[in-house]
Amino acid sequence: MAEVAHESAVDGRALYAKISWRLIPYMFLLYIVAFLDRVNVGFAAIDMQRDLHFSNTVYGTGAGIFFLGYALCDLPSSLILRRVGTRVWIARIMISWGLVSACMVWVSSPGSFYLLRFLLGVAEAGFVPGMLLYLTFWFPSHERARAVAKFMTATSLAGVVGGPLSSALLKMDGLYGLSGWQWLFLFEGVPTVLVGISVLFVLKDGPEAADWLKPEERAWLKSELREDQERYGAMQHHHLLDAFRLPAVWLLAGVYIIIQIGVYTVNLWMPLILSGLTHGNGRDASLIARYATVPYLLAAIFTVVLGWTSDRWNERRGHLAGCMALAGVGFAWAAQAQSIAVALCAMSVVAIGLWSTMGPFWALATRMIGGAAAAGGVAMITMIGACGGFLGPYVTGRLRDATHSYAGGLYLVGGLALIAAMLSLAVGRPGRLKAS
Repeated sequence: MAEVAHESAVDGRALYAKISWRLIPYMFLLYIVAFLDRVNVGFAAIDMQRDLHFSNTVYGTGAGIFFLGYALCDLPSSLILRRVGTRVWIARIMISWGLVSACMVWVSSPGSFYLLRFLLGVAEAGFVPGMLLYLTFWFPSHERARAVAKFMTATSLAGVVGGPLSSALLKMDGLYGLSGWQWLFLFEGVPTVLVGISVLFVLKDGPEAADWLKPEERAWLKSELREDQERYGAMQHHHLLDAFRLPAVWLLAGVYIIIQIGVYTVNLWMPLILSGLTHGNGRDASLIARYATVPYLLAAIFTVVLGWTSDRWNERRGHLAGCMALAGVGFAWAAQAQSIAVALCAMSVVAIGLWSTMGPFWALATRMIGGAAAAGGVAMITMIGACGGFLGPYVTGRLRDATHSYAGGLYLVGGLALIAAMLSLAVGRPGRLKAS
């Protein structure tokens, strides 16, 4: 009875705010570092293509092959994380990918480019599903979209931070005999190793290990999480195979692969698309890096807003479908752009649509499965999504070389975004053991 009294005295809103302030800023930092290492090749692309004589097909293949390594290792890495604990495994992931990223300094041929990008994907595999799974240890589904949205804004703000940072590093071209793009990889790889080491001392494996929570807060949170799992079926679907049996998981995986096709088309091709429209300044990589911050900044703002409204109304499918439809319109607009101003506006619409899906999408995907099924389901979705990360850059590069225009690739991705909007609405409701 005393434990019940203590639990009832807990202010849930204050506790979730406390957890958010304790976890999200640090997780946000980890993801910014992760995303910079993943997409810095987009900022380096103009100078790399010039120095190494890479065609658009070579660049698109190398940029995208990261996701093949990621896809192959995502599920086993996520299952290992669940066994050894978040703290140790996330630290291992970050240290290893930081080292590989720094080794990009020695890229000199298409073969070395492909190899290091592939190894970078292998090293980073498990990071995103691990972080998303980690949030389920602390937030029930009705609080999760905001938590995920705040965490996922790192992917857009990485573009805001990455633009000026990359611009400054690219200006170091020639210093100590290194090209600007080599300094870019070196200076964005080494800090990842240092941040990875810090994970061992900062991150806790879960509420039970959090010495900053009171006993009654731990008990109350445990009760809330259990009730949420029972309501949406996670208690019944916690074995690994359950993740592969639920139709909703496969539908969401289909949506996610299209989201990732769009996201990495923006991340890895936007600098080159903008470069082709700047005319006199078209080959100034540092100028393009500054332009590219605009869509990311707007995406960061709307990601938080849409995460809040999704939790406020406890509505996921409509938010997800609306965001994907907006992205589809933006891609079609970008395909017709004849000036950098119009292209920036169109890419901003695309970025707002794609990045704002993150909160409602992951709240939807994680509410109906628990335990090993949650680890397996999230990993399966991100693994399939990683294939989209390869297909988007690769197909865009092939179409660009074949047609001498980005329009075909942009129209294709826009059409896929509209298909994803329809798939989002097809995801069932919790009463049918699917998501709402």
